Amino acid sequence: MKPLALPKNQRLCSSKAIDALFSKGHSAIAYPLRAVYHLQPANPGEPQARFMITVPKKKIRHAVGRVLMRRRIREAYRLNRHRLFPALEASGKTADIALVYLSNQPADFATISTCLCQLLDKMANDAQRS
Repeated sequence: MKPLALPKNQRLCSSKAIDALFSKGHSAIAYPLRAVYHLQPANPGEPQARFMITVPKKKIRHAVGRVLMRRRIREAYRLNRHRLFPALEASGKTADIALVYLSNQPADFATISTCLCQLLDKMANDAQRS
């Protein structure tokens, strides 16, 4: 596997897992992103982190804009997820993450990348504490 690839097993697709994430998860905000994450004990064969991205239609009306923001958020996660993995390995946990876009206007990649780094650092600190 390539080190920066995002395989299918790292995407959060299960409706049960998504329901558990939003009911039991913790939240952190670094505008224009909000992260809802749930840490659980690691099981062998599972990826360290699974994620999903949500860009509400209420915030960005046109599909082209929503797709653009999803691509920018996915790329920022792909390039910066290494900030979270050492803390998860050290604590023996896995994470389910939902990234929600909050702004009404599209943000540039640099802004999204900076905010995502802040959120990943918060999640890493939370994983080390628990």
